[in-house]
Amino acid sequence: METTKSSATQNKRIALVTGANQGVGFQVAKELVANGLTVLVGSRNLERGVAAAEAIGTGAIALQLDVTDRASIAAATERIRAEFGRLDLLVNNAAISNTRKQQLGLSLAEYAKLTLASNVSPDEMRTVWETNVFGVLAVYQAMLPLLRLSTDARIINVSSAVGSLGLNADPAYHYHPFFGAVYPASKTALNAITLAMMVELESTAIKVNLVSPGFTKTNLNGYEGTQSLEEGSREVVRVAMLGPDGPTGTFTRWENSIIPW
Repeated sequence: METTKSSATQNKRIALVTGANQGVGFQVAKELVANGLTVLVGSRNLERGVAAAEAIGTGAIALQLDVTDRASIAAATERIRAEFGRLDLLVNNAAISNTRKQQLGLSLAEYAKLTLASNVSPDEMRTVWETNVFGVLAVYQAMLPLLRLSTDARIINVSSAVGSLGLNADPAYHYHPFFGAVYPASKTALNAITLAMMVELESTAIKVNLVSPGFTKTNLNGYEGTQSLEEGSREVVRVAMLGPDGPTGTFTRWENSIIPW
């Protein structure tokens, strides 16, 4: 694990992955380091971030970052500015799916019945959206000045096909019955603010992409997912490694398969 910049890291692309102490975020950070990037391992809990960075090895740097805490975001931004002077890649990965599912011992299907439009808890909805929507927007606003200092900047927002209005409006879609106001709708809202970012930055050199890891086995879904971390991270990494001539404004899953908005 590294704790500060060196002449070697100054010549590498600098990436920030939020929620990188576990799950897809950890795997993405690990693979980006393997591809030669210096990766800031964003973690709400610094100790877990340090452990994750140590597990990844040289090229990984723990960074305390709670996307729901403006002071934490500001401190992380200033540290990046002071130590690296810019940011080349921002992967907004941090997300939560619920606040009650594990506590109540529910399966995804059982939890979905508690998040119907008719019975969803507004408090549960607000808590999840605070991380998945407003947290992403807050990090974007804080990091954008640092991204503007890069000659090859890219933003990747990690979303999900369960937030696709195009797919979920089809009764034949497999996840159609599970569309609810908490996690799925938070990803719909994330897609919408990502489109706002795309529109804002379309006249600049900063690229913005939406990526779905797919149904990956992580803590987010109580490990009910069907894909491995390696499978879930590969599209995020593929897009992250695209050069300055790579596309912007896309919403994809592996391998470069377009997801309807």
